[in-house]
Amino acid sequence: MKNFLCLLLGLLALLPARAQTKPAELLLLGTFHFHNPGADIVKIKSFDVLTPQAQAELGKLTDKIKAFGPQKIFVEWEQTDQAGLDELYQAYLRGGYEDYVKTKYPAQRHNFLLKNEIIQLAFRAGQKAGLTRIHAFDYTQTQFPFDSVQKAIKAAGQQALQQRLDATFQAITAEHNQKFATLTLTQLLLYFNTPQSLAANKNAYLELFNRAGRVDNFAGPYLVSEWYRRNLYMYAILQKLTEPTDTRVLALVGAGHAAMMREFVQADARFRLREPQDVLGK
Repeated sequence: MKNFLCLLLGLLALLPARAQTKPAELLLLGTFHFHNPGADIVKIKSFDVLTPQAQAELGKLTDKIKAFGPQKIFVEWEQTDQAGLDELYQAYLRGGYEDYVKTKYPAQRHNFLLKNEIIQLAFRAGQKAGLTRIHAFDYTQTQFPFDSVQKAIKAAGQQALQQRLDATFQAITAEHNQKFATLTLTQLLLYFNTPQSLAANKNAYLELFNRAGRVDNFAGPYLVSEWYRRNLYMYAILQKLTEPTDTRVLALVGAGHAAMMREFVQADARFRLREPQDVLGK
């Protein structure tokens, strides 16, 4: 009986590999938020994606995404509001999207609904690829207790850690603003997806936030775990919505999300990462 169970377990272990002979290619594209809501810790200058040059670049970028051939495109939109995303995308496909937005939505929503990367990049790419739906996969039912972390650092007397945090944010802000002032849209997207940029984004959570507080205070690790949880839940949605017949998938997310999700993709035999440089930098 013991030998039979060992044999059975061995056969079961082989099933995923045999069932999935070829992993789907996943283009994980990290980006800055085109409409720049100022919601991130690091405050960066805005970039006008509506200029003729940026629009021309978006045309070329989405042509390259079309050539990549995604069968599904996932975006940073609350998954429970898929219907809302569907409504916007169908309006985009019909034409006259700008008039539709300005007629239906209040003025304070126009900046997001006209400039955001979901509309400017994902909708445009989806239309060119002949997709009837853009998939929402954000999960926002998590916390990001930055204020609690700051209080824990102060209570623990961690002046050196606070100085490192301040210096890190200042350095990142200065570097990003310099890039925004000198690079094109395409160059910016490729910059945000370099190994160095992605590593710096992720490392701040483990090297800095995770150390916050006294030994018996876990405000820092809690913030880090909540950030991991949000990204892990998002990735779970992507996993569940990707079908066995899908061979190419695009996930368009903020660069901070991309930095975390790379780890998940690299541990998942169902997918093979495609680097943005290989698809968009040609």
